[in-house]
Amino acid sequence: MANQPFKARTSEELIALQSAVATAVLAVIIVMTLYFGRDIVIPIALAILLSFVLAPLVGLLQRTRVPRAIAVVSVVVLAFALLFAIGSLLASQLTQLASELPRYQSTISDKIQLFRDTTAGRGTLERASGMLKDLSKELDKPKDAGSALGANTMVNPKAPLTPVPVEVRQPDPGALESLQALISPLLHPLATTGIIIIFVIFILLQREDLRNRLIRLAGSHDLQRTTAALDDAARRLSRLFLIQLLLNGAFGVVIGAGLWFIGVPSAILWGILAAVLRFVPYIGAAIAAAFPLALAVAVDPTWSMLLWTLGLFLIVEPIVGHVIEPMVYGHSTGLSPVAVVASATFWTALWGPIGLVLATPLTVCLVVLGRHVERLAFLDVMFGDRPALSPPEIFYQRMLAGDPTEASDKAEEFLKERSLSSYYDEVALKGLQLAQADAERGALDQERLTKIRDAAIEFANNLSDQDDRPAPKVRSTSDAEATSAVESVAEDAPYANLPIVSKEDLPGEWQSECPILCMGGRSLIDEAAAIMLAQLSTAHGLTARAEGPEALTTSNIFRLQTDGVSIVYLVYLDGTGPAHMRYAVRRLRRKLPKAAIILCCWLKDIDQAELERLREAAKADLIASNLGEAVKLAIEATGLNVDSLKTKHDELSAITAA
Repeated sequence: MANQPFKARTSEELIALQSAVATAVLAVIIVMTLYFGRDIVIPIALAILLSFVLAPLVGLLQRTRVPRAIAVVSVVVLAFALLFAIGSLLASQLTQLASELPRYQSTISDKIQLFRDTTAGRGTLERASGMLKDLSKELDKPKDAGSALGANTMVNPKAPLTPVPVEVRQPDPGALESLQALISPLLHPLATTGIIIIFVIFILLQREDLRNRLIRLAGSHDLQRTTAALDDAARRLSRLFLIQLLLNGAFGVVIGAGLWFIGVPSAILWGILAAVLRFVPYIGAAIAAAFPLALAVAVDPTWSMLLWTLGLFLIVEPIVGHVIEPMVYGHSTGLSPVAVVASATFWTALWGPIGLVLATPLTVCLVVLGRHVERLAFLDVMFGDRPALSPPEIFYQRMLAGDPTEASDKAEEFLKERSLSSYYDEVALKGLQLAQADAERGALDQERLTKIRDAAIEFANNLSDQDDRPAPKVRSTSDAEATSAVESVAEDAPYANLPIVSKEDLPGEWQSECPILCMGGRSLIDEAAAIMLAQLSTAHGLTARAEGPEALTTSNIFRLQTDGVSIVYLVYLDGTGPAHMRYAVRRLRRKLPKAAIILCCWLKDIDQAELERLREAAKADLIASNLGEAVKLAIEATGLNVDSLKTKHDELSAITAA
């Protein structure tokens, strides 16, 4: 056949393709709806955000036994009366400012002339000013020529006549037309305000019903958990938006009062503008400062008002942003910096300036929904400030990329709050278990496995100077940080505070150069785990070295260097049967008849009873389910009392700290 048919796709690929196309089409429809239906969608969005702000006030009235309908209407009427009062104040301030602007023209001209005179060489600015003057003269020439021509016509009757301009005047409009011209500009704002008021009232009256409908649309399988989560999310959003409103309002009051004290005209206008623009992240305060700064230049013949205004914003904004906000509701609104910029760009492109102001509140709502509704989890991943990957996933990804340096940096951040044992058990070991799962399904070739093993060697070397001291308690900084810490990593492992053994405390047979041998059981991932176990053992005073699984073969086992070895760790992360473990233990018994063999079987989802059955089947002396337990068993195997060593260690640490 001349034309070869297309290769048939599997049903899974077709389903995935159809799902992707449907998602793309749905996204396009949503964006088009937001853009072309903005006259309706913007009031609804404003109503939703206002309902979050007003909900706590409605709840407060309801707790005083006020009926819900009366509480809702009262709060909404009070809120919009306040908004109308602020709007009237803004209008009066703008009118006053517009009437005073011509008076500032001479001040600006004087400052430009002063700046021009102080500019060396009368360069570009002077040439630009001269060019504008020449252009103005040229534009005035036709008018002068026309006047001269008219004068000549009076002297010389034979000169051509100058056309007489004719002006067409419309009749004076009637009363109805005047009323229509007055009302037309007000129709759209009044209609928008009416829609917002209606939606706010109904949203506050039907909160529970709207929540249930959202749960139904989300298709959650656990109604009780999802209902509780959404209720909690609504309370958090209400608290966040109300605090932001109060904080930004206080910021506007301080700025307005400061500008009034400095002498900047229309200080109330700039204070309200500063409060509104502060909802815009990063650049809102800078935009709010630009207007009074420009006015200060126009009003004051000197530069002192400009400097005082600039100092006011440079002092108040950092205090509010970096001191007061962290104390009130934490360091973050839950959005990543990239998400803040992207959302501001997106909503501004859709809705203009109102979209810029609403960008952060709307995106916060979407992120909270993503954290509590399973089908919308992608919103939290895209815009949330929580890491997209868990610590074990980050560790595995860095090992897979052959970049142990970044993994070491993450580990050092972890070690500021947790112990080394906790890191290995809760992060590194789980990361290697992810690698083992990929290896079992054939996703890792030999080259990638070798890269993971080599990265583990360098990673352990990077942490070689870290000891396993008891970690300090987690700092209590904010709700967001505490929640992130609890969700990302579990509490310290039960073997996190093991003592550090000194060589003088060890029995004679344990005082060799390297009393512990860590053996990878079957794969390069097992060897990577053995390398980390060797580093952790060394950090506790029991010097160890690691060997790969090739050393367990019959041809290599008797060439293995075992002088002074008292304990052998045999590490397995794969789900191999006990036969391989039994043969490995048998070979090690022949090579090291007096050494204790600890089977480190670190499989996912394995209970203690199954571990004990594996130990009996493999004929090992002891078995450990994690790295911390393996080190504890080794310390106990030395004959030393772990509790007494720990007490001694704590006393020495207290003396050192004192």
